[in-house]
Amino acid sequence: MPRYAYEWLSGQDHTFLLAESENAPMHVAAVGIFEAGPMRSEDGGVCVDRFLASMQSILHLIPRYRQRLEYSPLEHRPIWVDDRHFQLRYHVHHAALPKPGSLAQLKELAGWILSRQLDRARPLWEAWLIEGLEGGEQFALITKIHHCMVDGAAGADIAQIMLSPSPRTTLEEPASYTPRPLPSRFELARDEILRGASRIARAAGAIARAPRESGALIDHARKRAASLSKLARYALKPASPTPLNGEVGPHRQFDWLTMPLEAVLEVRKVLGTSVNDVVLATVAGAVRKYLLLRRAEPSILDFRISAPVNMRRASERGQLGNHVSSWVLPLPIAEKDPLTRLHKIREETAQLKRSDAAAGVETLLSLADWLPPRVLASAVGLAAGPANMIVTNVRGPELPLYMVGAKLLGMYPVVPLLPRTGLGVALFSYDGRLCWGFAADQDLVPDLPAFVRAIRDSFEELRTAAVGRMFRKPVTPAAQPPSSVSATEIESAPPAERPLASAPPPRATAELTPLRPRRSKPRAETIASH
Repeated sequence: MPRYAYEWLSGQDHTFLLAESENAPMHVAAVGIFEAGPMRSEDGGVCVDRFLASMQSILHLIPRYRQRLEYSPLEHRPIWVDDRHFQLRYHVHHAALPKPGSLAQLKELAGWILSRQLDRARPLWEAWLIEGLEGGEQFALITKIHHCMVDGAAGADIAQIMLSPSPRTTLEEPASYTPRPLPSRFELARDEILRGASRIARAAGAIARAPRESGALIDHARKRAASLSKLARYALKPASPTPLNGEVGPHRQFDWLTMPLEAVLEVRKVLGTSVNDVVLATVAGAVRKYLLLRRAEPSILDFRISAPVNMRRASERGQLGNHVSSWVLPLPIAEKDPLTRLHKIREETAQLKRSDAAAGVETLLSLADWLPPRVLASAVGLAAGPANMIVTNVRGPELPLYMVGAKLLGMYPVVPLLPRTGLGVALFSYDGRLCWGFAADQDLVPDLPAFVRAIRDSFEELRTAAVGRMFRKPVTPAAQPPSSVSATEIESAPPAERPLASAPPPRATAELTPLRPRRSKPRAETIASH
């Protein structure tokens, strides 16, 4: 047994380190809003010590939270090593909103926090505990984790480790922690040479087995070649330039939207499609509306999105790191009719599934383990162009979660911006809600609330069309709340009168009346990574 311990980053994880730049931080994040409840301190704030104690009790379940980056001496490949100087308080920040503690103030603070890069000399995560929301009745938790540590599915797993399905306020005793010794540069260089030799031997073994598995290999290679061919066409002909695309600046803004999951499930059922297709059709309609607002003509644009696909096997569930590929698909933003947009998206996603389109990107990412870091860095730098925007979605828990007894009301995910893309859309389903998070570059998308309203209006348009198809008669869309309507008035309104607000407080989650009464709680077909 060696006297030291470390782990290599995968080639895919490494690409997220290489993709990061001064104006393009590569962290995934989430803004969670909680009832203050047992976390409220005697002075009306939030008890930071209780949060620190809760984190201490679960750190042993997330080893990466106490590990930092180091690099090999020969090829400068990144590894994870235990941080001998780890201090939890360095990673947990405490802030307070000035009165009145509105959601608009929280969004502004979130944008500033999301603009900051993580410190690569320390473990690549941080959490911000923000008190004073809604007069102290609520608080927010903003978590940031570098994308080299987690993908969307792993991030959701970490959220469920940090939180509990029980409202209990007792905490487990923290496990003892002793940092493992680091390897010397000589030991690491020797391991690096042996690792390279081992990979060559495995490749040779695979080639030797090829004749015995020729049939399956040929079919596998044919599918991957077709996927790579389509990717090559996208790379040779980049997506159309739009007002959403250009050089990304250093400043971020963040907004969100809450939808009742039951309304989305009803639209899915009436139109005989998937939740994911409903989401993409909603995004397509919103992009069309927003581009028209920015005086761009959708009918002449080839607008594409990148949609991450979870490639984790059952045996890989719960593991950190990235196990993800992606689809690149055009959105039918030229179509005026919402049902036509949905039909075209459904055809496109069905074809992507049949052709195993995610295999093409997965093949390219698998090469990252073999490429020298300098070559890999050049390849990452050339990756811009195939897509105008990223849309990612992750399935979350169906039941409420708690942090030391404080109930989570909503969790809004944040995706890092791709090169030359000014807007990213992320979704997370939680406890009967569909939580949309919108991260944007302040210069490219100066009017982010307008896009959020376009998402709301696009879904209402699709929902109205679904109701019209079901009853063969038009229906009146849900009324929009005037800016003077308070959250309390929205909350107290009957369900049929509650509007779909662009950014309601979690306590007044926007509700749409179901298309027809249901006798039981909707089945938990929430947004999933395809």
